[in-house]
Amino acid sequence: MITMIAAVARNRAIGYKNKLIYWLPNDLKRFKQLTTGHTILMGRRTFESLPKGALPQRRNCVLTRSQKEIPGCECFATWDTFIATCRPDEDIYIIGGASLYKNLLDKADCLCLTEVDDTPAEADTFFPVYSEGWQEIEREEHDIDERHAFAYAFVTYRKKQ
Repeated sequence: MITMIAAVARNRAIGYKNKLIYWLPNDLKRFKQLTTGHTILMGRRTFESLPKGALPQRRNCVLTRSQKEIPGCECFATWDTFIATCRPDEDIYIIGGASLYKNLLDKADCLCLTEVDDTPAEADTFFPVYSEGWQEIEREEHDIDERHAFAYAFVTYRKKQ
């Protein structure tokens, strides 16, 4: 299964200056829970934004035109070269950035989104429009609390058949 995972604002904003807009501990915990033991695919700039480099206990893959090696990662120039290395039953999580989300949305089977009840003042990176072609299958609402400055919902979408 191919899943895109992201935290998105009401306006689909996901980042600003190569950093995540939202720091939601429960979102980070969910991200780790869902992706650990699986393959994650990201763009080079998303990899560069990771504070400690390659994420542990995951197959880290980077789509990049650069020929440079990236420590702890397998690098691929194209989607086709990447997907050719995957098993048919392999769970793949596309974790960003915006160009991967936009260019690979049609490849995804599932969206695991954290929809944040906010519209940020500054954003320069956005998730593609997903209002059509996707069916919500699960939603878990969360209110503001001492660790989360915004209300949010964990929402799972499946591609409509």
